Order: sequence, then structure tokens, then C-alpha cells
Amino acid sequence: MNQADLSIANAILGIDTLWGGDVMCPSGTGRFIADSWFSDEPLPAAYTHPAAARLRAAGGVTGKDSAAVADYLSEMSTEIIRSMDAINVEARRVGGQRRAFLEGLNTCLTTMWELAMETTGKGNRVPYERSVEASTGRPPEPSRPEAKRERVAELLGRAGYQPSGPAGILDAVDRWRRERLVPMASVRALGAAVIARMNELCEKNLVPYIPTELVRVPRANIEFLPIKDAWFSGSMNYIGRARNADGTPKYEATYEINASLQISVPEFEHLVSHEVVPGHVTTFAYLQDLYVRSLVGFEATVLTMNTRAATLFEGIANNAILIAHGVTEVDQLPDDDLQIGVLLALLQDDAKNEASYLTWGEKMQKEEVAAILRRDYLVTEERADKLSGAWGRHPLLGRMYLPAYRCGTEKVAELRRKHRASEVLPVLYGAAGLVDCETVEAACAQPAYSGQTVG
Repeated sequence: MNQADLSIANAILGIDTLWGGDVMCPSGTGRFIADSWFSDEPLPAAYTHPAAARLRAAGGVTGKDSAAVADYLSEMSTEIIRSMDAINVEARRVGGQRRAFLEGLNTCLTTMWELAMETTGKGNRVPYERSVEASTGRPPEPSRPEAKRERVAELLGRAGYQPSGPAGILDAVDRWRRERLVPMASVRALGAAVIARMNELCEKNLVPYIPTELVRVPRANIEFLPIKDAWFSGSMNYIGRARNADGTPKYEATYEINASLQISVPEFEHLVSHEVVPGHVTTFAYLQDLYVRSLVGFEATVLTMNTRAATLFEGIANNAILIAHGVTEVDQLPDDDLQIGVLLALLQDDAKNEASYLTWGEKMQKEEVAAILRRDYLVTEERADKLSGAWGRHPLLGRMYLPAYRCGTEKVAELRRKHRASEVLPVLYGAAGLVDCETVEAACAQPAYSGQTVG
């Protein structure tokens, strides 16, 4: 780890610690901003300082131990700020695509720092517009669910669930979902079956377009773990620290799924493609392999939420089922039930953006937001409650992460319509260097992957 890498590590894990995250925790109940640490490098002072452990245990700046926050800031604030400044110095030194990526990363880290200071009462209020633009590259805007909702109604009617009465389409969706609910007691077996199917589809529609060196990388070394009473619907935890006898990575991950989640089998197919293959697990595994072969920089080993890279990753994941099937539009999927499931999943991510916009942009109360999400976005009562509450009102997630899903989804969909699979898929999966939602389009316009070092 050189000095630039150490600065990246200290900045990201310092911000992560401020918000109560623990990148070394194997569970999503302990992780927060930093999604991975698979470099085999020693953890930096921002993580190992004794004050950091106390702050993580207290839940960070949203916890109730103000003394723990004060102690950590007293010991580490100068180091974290210097590290963020050093990232910009490194960006100017390297230039090119990596410069733009690092500058975008630092914009997001700076915003997360400012939001932490606001939360502790030590800084000014961060404008909502600044928060959204930092993580997505564009200003906040409301979602537009009408076309998806109308298509769902059409497909439901065709399947015998004609919307009628006061509840209309929402009642039809609930009836459709109830008859197709995933039995959580069998989620591991069902998950394995869907993963096998997605892997089979990827052999035809993804593998031919990625560099041959990535083909040997396991796309879905994951274990499903149902957990009770989680504040999230599910958490993909990319571990990446296990090694084979020859020292090569095993590319392992877990997926914790909320045991109270009400999800249909078609929605579950979208979930598996999103979280596992060819979504998040595949994306992270490919980046780990590229790092091992010195084709991407250290920042690829400590991937971070609330950033422009995370926005792109959510976009890849939401388009993953289309990538697997080799299509660009939902209505090109092979059956109506799957189309309904995917549209409902996409409406849920539109609802995440709307929860953010209504809560922080329009200053609506939780109950009003929940009712709108349920009615207009067809989400379950459990999802409406979480998105309008624990997620939507969180001072960081509500302002920086919830808008990322819709933004990333639209970006990746646009790129896949505009470029051939041979042009866009290698770029999305890192073969042209680590990209984000702002740098990915320029990378698609460059010559095809050459196998040369890009970081």
C-alpha cells in the first residue's frame, strides 16, 4: 500500500466509522458505507484507533454516545481531512479516467463528512440538492411511475387479476403476489436454483463479451442467510478474503435476506440477478480479480456506498436480469409473470427515489410518504414503512443513497440501448478501469479492452 492508497483507506474507513460502519463485520447488520476490504493490506489508523472501536459500538454519529463521537473526532478528524485532500492530489497526479473517478469519490466523501458534521451539530445543514448531485451527478427529481404501473395493470389483467374496486391495481398486485410468495424456509434451495439459471443465461449473453481472463472467475460464490427483524430487505456482503491453497481469491459473499420479506418468485428472480449474478457479486468478483492482476487501483478494494460508483453498481444490478437474458427492455423478457416481477422491482426502486424526494425535498411526514409509496409504486406495506422511515429519514441514506437506484438504472439502460454488448459490457464490469455513473459513458467510447494496466 503506497501513500495514496493509505489516504484512500483512511478517508473511506474514517467516514465509515463516523457513520457506525464496520467493514470487517461479515454481516450487513454491522457494515455501512464501506462495502468491501479484500486487498490483504493492513487496516489503517482510521479503523484501528481505539476510539474507532468505541464509536462503531455506539452506532456512529446517529447513535447516542456523543462522547465517543467527540473522542474519535479529536483523534482522527485531522487525519481524515488530510486523507481526503490527498485523494485530490493523487487524482491530479494520475490524470485521465482515474482522475475523474477519484475526484468524484472525494466529492462524495466530503459530502458524507459534511452530513456527519451536520448530524453532530458541528456543521451547517447540507442542501438536499448537493447531497443528491454528489452521489448521482444530477439534481433531485421526482420519479415517474405511471408507465410501469400501467404496464403492470395490463399484464395483471392478462393473467386474470383484473384491477377493480377502490383498491384497484394495488389489490390485484397483492393477490398476484400472495399466490406466488417465496417460502422463506426454502430460500436457500430456491436461491441455488435461480443462481444456476442466471449462470446458464450468462454463459450465452455475458461471457462472450468480457475478457477471457475474467471467464474463470466464479460469478456467484454466495450463501443465502435468512435473518429476522432486519431494517433492510436484504444485504449482499462481499467478503473476498478467503484464499485457495495457491493464494488466489475464492471471491466469496453472503446474502442476508429479511425473513419477513413478502416477495413473489418472479420478484425473487430479479433480486437474485440484482444481488448475485450478473449483479453485485459478479461485479465485485470481477473487480477483485482485476485488482489482483494490477489492472485497477486500490480504490476498487474498498468499494463504497453513497458514491457515484455505487450508483453505477445499482444500475448494473437492476439491469442484470436483462443482461442475463440478452435483452434491453422488460417487455422482451420471456414470460408475463417475470415481466410483472421485474416491473414491481423497478417500481420499488422508483419508490426509493420518491421517498427521498418527498422526505427531504418536499418535507412530507412519514405516514404521508408511506401512503404514496404504497398507492403509486405498488410496494408492500413492509417496504412502504421501511422506505418512508428507517431508510428515507436517515440523514445520509435518505439524501444520498435512495436516489442512486433509479439514477443508475436509467444510466445503464441508456448505455445498453446506445452501445453494442461488446462495447458496453466489458466497461460495466471494470475491464476498461474502474468507472462510475459519470465516467462510464466516456469509457464506452474508448477502444475495446486491451489487457493493459488501466490504474
